[in-house]
Amino acid sequence: MIILPDGSQQLTIMVSSTVYGNKAILKRVYDLLNSFGYKVWMSCQGTIPINPHQSTLADCLSATENCDLFLCLITPTYGSGRDGEDASFTHQELTHAIKCNKLRWFLAHDHVVFARSLLNNLNFEGQPVRARLQLTKKPFFEDLRILDMYDEVTDVGKPLSERKGNWVQEYATDEDVIRFVTSQFSSYQEKEIQVQETLRKKNEEQEVKENGGL
Repeated sequence: MIILPDGSQQLTIMVSSTVYGNKAILKRVYDLLNSFGYKVWMSCQGTIPINPHQSTLADCLSATENCDLFLCLITPTYGSGRDGEDASFTHQELTHAIKCNKLRWFLAHDHVVFARSLLNNLNFEGQPVRARLQLTKKPFFEDLRILDMYDEVTDVGKPLSERKGNWVQEYATDEDVIRFVTSQFSSYQEKEIQVQETLRKKNEEQEVKENGGL
């Protein structure tokens, strides 16, 4: 949370997405979340805290770790910022949000959902097998690791009873995105309660750990 001059607190939400082809909807999401009262961290709006002594990726991962809420759009574009075989910034932010067990929400473009279903039905399931398709001249996407992102957030491979925070909302239009964001984030007070409950559980777990599990 961010402490305001009057001593009150403001929830921060990190919005992670590739920018190419998505600037218009990202601007609408930024304005909408801002109108609900959140402090919005979004790279294309220049609002992510920057540390001049860190790399761009480090700044993005720090924002992911320090935000209260994490919202990610999985689009047909994998994203930039990677060197060689490194994952894109968006992919690394997504992975880091899951690792940090952030309160998180995901949307996936219907092209991503369709391609994943199609390739799995053709027995191109799993990272090693999908990698073979990267050698074709016209892959479904610029990088099939987009499908790995989808699998990460849906907890593929885990028993249903162990899957948490794995809801992924499919969208086809900008209006679908706006409807989801409005439905999930318009109640600022509700999100405050969720954040406080998360912090309480984290503190309890830390106390148990410090007491040797007693």
